[in-house]
Amino acid sequence: MKAFVAVMVAVALVAVHAADEKKPADGERPKTFRRLIPADVLRDFPGMCFASTRCATIEPGNTWELSPFCGRSTCVTADGDQAGRLLELVEDCGPLPVPNPKCKLSEKTNKTAPFPDCCPTFECEEGAKLEYPEVATAPPPKEAAKETPKA
Repeated sequence: MKAFVAVMVAVALVAVHAADEKKPADGERPKTFRRLIPADVLRDFPGMCFASTRCATIEPGNTWELSPFCGRSTCVTADGDQAGRLLELVEDCGPLPVPNPKCKLSEKTNKTAPFPDCCPTFECEEGAKLEYPEVATAPPPKEAAKETPKA
């Protein structure tokens, strides 16, 4: 039994170490940005968001990729003084960092990967940090879902 526990602990440590190696270093990958915008709605499909990147209608609560751009959107229903209005929760890579001669865009960036893996990654010299412009963002999707009930 002790040998089994020891093996399980060793496997867990190896898994944690491997997971840590796959994570980019701090400052290498930009944080994602969220914002709420009025949704496009077609007159023949009221109550549904129109996803122009897919040429499709989307029901509230559903998400779609924004390819060929790096991002995704979720159709949400507003509440409060705008109750019933459809909004689009857009998530993307946000603005690029302020240029830094000690940081370069990584060749590992995969622009065709699904969001957020398509966001640019940067390789910086030791001690260098990327700086990003301040941009207001919407709450994370779970919080947005609480604020915007499904229809």
